[in-house]
Amino acid sequence: MARLRVIRGGAFARQARGSQGGVSLKASPLKGRDLLSIADLSVAEVNYLIRLAQAVKRRPGSYRRALAGRSLALIFEKPSLRTRITFELGMEQLGGWAVYLAPQDIGLGQREAVRDVACNLSRWCSAIMIRSFAHDTIIELATHASIPVINGLSNRLHPCQALGDYLTLLEKKKRLEGLRVAYVGDGNNVAHSLALGAAKLGVTLVLATPPGYEPAEDIIAVARRDATQTGAHILLLHDPWEAVAGADAVYTDVWTSMGKEAEADVRRQVFPPYQVNQALFAAAKPDAMFMHCLPAHRGEEVTDEVIDSPRAIVYDQAENRLHIQKAILLALLSEG
Repeated sequence: MARLRVIRGGAFARQARGSQGGVSLKASPLKGRDLLSIADLSVAEVNYLIRLAQAVKRRPGSYRRALAGRSLALIFEKPSLRTRITFELGMEQLGGWAVYLAPQDIGLGQREAVRDVACNLSRWCSAIMIRSFAHDTIIELATHASIPVINGLSNRLHPCQALGDYLTLLEKKKRLEGLRVAYVGDGNNVAHSLALGAAKLGVTLVLATPPGYEPAEDIIAVARRDATQTGAHILLLHDPWEAVAGADAVYTDVWTSMGKEAEADVRRQVFPPYQVNQALFAAAKPDAMFMHCLPAHRGEEVTDEVIDSPRAIVYDQAENRLHIQKAILLALLSEG
């Protein structure tokens, strides 16, 4: 099978020049669709979103009225800083507005059935973003909604985070294809979406987790299937030192994700060998970047000396959540 072209720094830079960064909103391949998983996107569609995010970041004024008259319902079952702020500000900066719905406002699946919420919001709003515990809730919402649904996070996937992360890595390394990214820690929703994104972008992702905390087998199978299109590699290890050796970037996340607090004490006994400290980070390339989706539990999965070092790009990742979120909203909702 012929390999599909993925983002390289030089090719991207040439394509990005010109009106609105050379990215056509009229030609958006995602118009009117849901964004629930990176696995649902083609290689070309992932590249399109990243190029569009670069264009929006470079020339925000060109898009300030792109979503005038459009509205976004924001459903939150989990607390949020980055997801809420970036979607609310992103929608406003594109000329639309967002409506925040806290858990007590809806009682999703308890006070009111998910399908009824989906049908009501479809009559009023242009799109829905949901940050949920159960991934099945997001699937059910999308099944019954007649407007686009965006997965802002579930216990299974975090696609917006991973897309923003690869946008950040592209900015810092000027290419994505052929990079080696080491992920050290829990095989959670972030690890899943990083794997699915790496497969679309030609990245080698090496995931090191404790035994019993590996990523879901079905997600890794999908990522490895998609990796055949781009030359990406998805590797699973238990040794964090082997994973980090020669890496261009080292990524970690909290040991205990929201919803798994009952496991926290056990996990604190299991995960210390996977802490990204100065010694482990030194095993990566001398110019390797440190990445974290935040919030960070300093002193657990990462030490202060690593996350506060000049090679940490965690706040760049957080900033780029705004730009990738705006690109997603434009791709799904803009009329060009």
